[in-house]
Amino acid sequence: MPGATEWLIIALVVVLLFSAPKLPTMARSLGRSMRIFKSEMTEMKNDGAPAVPSAAPVSEPKVTPPSND
Repeated sequence: MPGATEWLIIALVVVLLFSAPKLPTMARSLGRSMRIFKSEMTEMKNDGAPAVPSAAPVSEPKVTPPSND
């Protein structure tokens, strides 16, 4: 009885023999799916953050009285 490694090799040979013309299309589709997944993950991380960074808070200018020398 073949082990796991042998079954994996047999499955790989069958896939290569019967779907060789479709491999470029499948690889392209996988690449697109990965790109979409990454963009969705990035969007999910940035969901709580504001889209535009807010300006730095403006501090009140300090007024010092003139010295009486």
